[in-house]
Amino acid sequence: MATATPRQRRKDARPQELLDAALALFVEKGFAATRSEEVAARAGVAKGTLYRYYPSKDELFKAMVRENLSVHIAESAAQAAQYEGPIAELLSQMMQAWWAKVGHGNAGGVCKIMMVEARNFPELARFYVDEVIDPSKQLIGGLIERGVRSGEFRAVPVEATVHLLIAPMLHMLLYDHSFGSHDVCHQTMSAEALLEAQMSLLLHGLLATPQPT
Repeated sequence: MATATPRQRRKDARPQELLDAALALFVEKGFAATRSEEVAARAGVAKGTLYRYYPSKDELFKAMVRENLSVHIAESAAQAAQYEGPIAELLSQMMQAWWAKVGHGNAGGVCKIMMVEARNFPELARFYVDEVIDPSKQLIGGLIERGVRSGEFRAVPVEATVHLLIAPMLHMLLYDHSFGSHDVCHQTMSAEALLEAQMSLLLHGLLATPQPT
């Protein structure tokens, strides 16, 4: 079998290097303020090389979203499809895993970018809804519906419950990618502890004993 030359290995690695550079710069500067030539320079290639792989900054952004967010949603969906245990346990595991893989790192900054800049880039906003928001809601909503059907959960408004699960995560990543990087406001609780408290409250409520309905 032929062995790839260093030049070939370098060429094969370029798409990932460009996506890594794009992610870092988009998080640092925002989408609008980042220029394609800056991404190419960060990756150590010419601008023409960048366009060979990603014809526009929009296409580069889309590929970066798929690489850093969509893949994790797909992995979670595959895990959920094969899971046969308690849904509450799976939800807790998925929330903690998502934060560890996405929320705490640069990938979480992409969510902040979209919330800040979506109004100015409606085509990218629609792509993000189709690629990230809707699949996430469908995944979590489907798990809640499974829990209701099995009798593990009581009947709840599914859409509202999905938002209750997602909202604290969005709050944490917004904090982490805003105040967190400037040491303006000291965070005294870890994200993992907050997620654990959130799931406990959502699953068991604040009341010490059930009240008659």
